[in-house]
Amino acid sequence: MADHPQLEGAPGPGSPRTGLRPSGGDPSHLGTREAKSDAPLAPGLYLVATPIGNLGDITLRALDVLRNVDRIACEDTRQTQKLLNHFQIAKSTVSYHQHNEHARAAELVQALRAGERIALVSDAGTPAINDPGSWVVREAIAAGVPVFPIPGASAAISALVASGLPTEDFHFLGFPPEKSGARRTFLEELAAREKADLRETPRTLIFYEAPHRILETLADIEELWGSTLRAVVARELTKMHEEFLRGTVAEVRSELATRERIRGEITLLVEAPTPTKSSGNFPGTESVPETIAARVARMQSESGLDEKEALKRLARELGRSKSDLYRELQRERARKR
Repeated sequence: MADHPQLEGAPGPGSPRTGLRPSGGDPSHLGTREAKSDAPLAPGLYLVATPIGNLGDITLRALDVLRNVDRIACEDTRQTQKLLNHFQIAKSTVSYHQHNEHARAAELVQALRAGERIALVSDAGTPAINDPGSWVVREAIAAGVPVFPIPGASAAISALVASGLPTEDFHFLGFPPEKSGARRTFLEELAAREKADLRETPRTLIFYEAPHRILETLADIEELWGSTLRAVVARELTKMHEEFLRGTVAEVRSELATRERIRGEITLLVEAPTPTKSSGNFPGTESVPETIAARVARMQSESGLDEKEALKRLARELGRSKSDLYRELQRERARKR
């Protein structure tokens, strides 16, 4: 998750000085606790998960890799430097973020092919999960470079296992669109896909969301999917003010709405009910919501309105701006072309 964690919680009295050494240079083996400077890491790209808040969540293997690679590619070198300083790791760093990943990937792959050992980290969590990384992984694999995952923290998985929602089937969707119209369209299309998937077991949908948009997103989910779906907001995971809010979508939204200010990194989980075979509808909703185009067409047919007047009336009914609905209508039409 692309969060900027509050760097909390030193590992404690039992923390290692050097971490676990891979056995015989093979990073897939844990080896022993003793440092073995004569057993270097194998050349390749190391995807190193870093803490999402509490520094005690760094793994022994992650520390060992960070100490022994040739350099570290970072989403934000300043953020990673805080982690390195805490664990007294002196290592060359280079930026690798969404604005330079294609050009920088080519540079990194060239170095990897020459035998370098490079670690890739995001600001927090597991690289390439809603963070830069997937591009250089694909390029490295295409170039025949070994890619080694170094497991660790992930906000999505941490929130899921403690949510109380189903874990057997889940779908990670990252951040919903920021703009209201695009977000509603995204949620409507997601609802349509969930309806078409006639599975037998419930599925948990996992999102990341910004604190200043969480109430709007919950309100959209409540309106479009129903108020009785189970939902969980996991806030500030592993940090001092970690919090889980569990209940229906309506209950969670109401609780957050009472707060003067909502802060922190947020993972939102919603249980998407299994559609009923008899009607194909979600429990708690009559049907998958009509598209704006379908509503406008129905108003034109039933009331003899032109498109402009139909949009104006629909905007009043939904409590939204006409310009917002018009942009959403154009997006729906563009997708059908």
